[in-house]
Amino acid sequence: MEQLSLFAEEINLSMPLASRLRPETLEDYIGQQHLLGEGKVLKNMLDKDMISSMIFWGPPGVGKTTLARIIAGKTKSSFVDFSAVTSGIKEIKDVMKQAENDRMMGRRTIVFVDEIHRFNKAQQDAFLPYVEKGSIILIGATTENPSFEINSALLSRCKVFVLQAIDRNDIRCLLKRAITDKKGLGTYQINIEDRLLDAIAVFSSGDARAALNILDMAVLNGKIEEDGSITVSEEILEQCTGKKMLLYDRSGEEHYNLISALHKSMRNSDPDAAVYWLSRMLEAGEDPLYVARRLVRFASEDIGLADSRALQVAVAAYQACHFIGMPECS
Repeated sequence: MEQLSLFAEEINLSMPLASRLRPETLEDYIGQQHLLGEGKVLKNMLDKDMISSMIFWGPPGVGKTTLARIIAGKTKSSFVDFSAVTSGIKEIKDVMKQAENDRMMGRRTIVFVDEIHRFNKAQQDAFLPYVEKGSIILIGATTENPSFEINSALLSRCKVFVLQAIDRNDIRCLLKRAITDKKGLGTYQINIEDRLLDAIAVFSSGDARAALNILDMAVLNGKIEEDGSITVSEEILEQCTGKKMLLYDRSGEEHYNLISALHKSMRNSDPDAAVYWLSRMLEAGEDPLYVARRLVRFASEDIGLADSRALQVAVAAYQACHFIGMPECS
């Protein structure tokens, strides 16, 4: 649990690049224009200073924590940062007591809980009375579907906002700003081609934190020229990116998104898309027997008599997976 001042501290260049470049105002915030554009619901709530408890749901690196901090600063509220991993009911009650005292003094408290889906039922229930009577404004962030992971009683008292993966053009602008901003890498003279910045933007898959981490590592390993400048080459960038880490979880929201995409691609008779989604699941570590079982079901229910051999092929593929496993069965 960490309570932060609204006054920014001096930037420490040893901090990760993503932390140094964390926006402090809505004007610097990148992405989520469907929520923060002029006339949009969250922007209107902020402009009118009528913030209520809310849940930010979206993939990693899209600005959930940053947006919560900006809201705290814009509404001049105390900001308490909770960790769903290390904080227990005792810590929750201590903060709630302080928040109740602050409310009596006319000061609001925003309690931010990152990865709120990791809180168990008892921990989530501990927030309920304080959210209900307005002692705190709860802002939770999660990468999982709140409908599955958050108590219905708590969820009914919060507005859910869906944050989207950041557009490639926005990430490209963020990378260029990181190179010139003194808080970022602006103290160095960096030589990097625009096409390499584009490659980082594509590779990061909408994750701003991942994009900045890649850039930071590439500059750290760049070639130092005679004039003191740093050149980032394509070879260096390839070494820094390595194997692409695919967003996936074997039991959560993304698991069902991808298997659904595979089914819809096959139903649409799109073999290229079907192979892409199948390969993506296997590359990300999915159990091949799970995929093979779904293909058997598809061959039986969706193809059926249209091709009587499809079920035989699917069953044979399942048996081969069962006998030899990965990577040969791929």
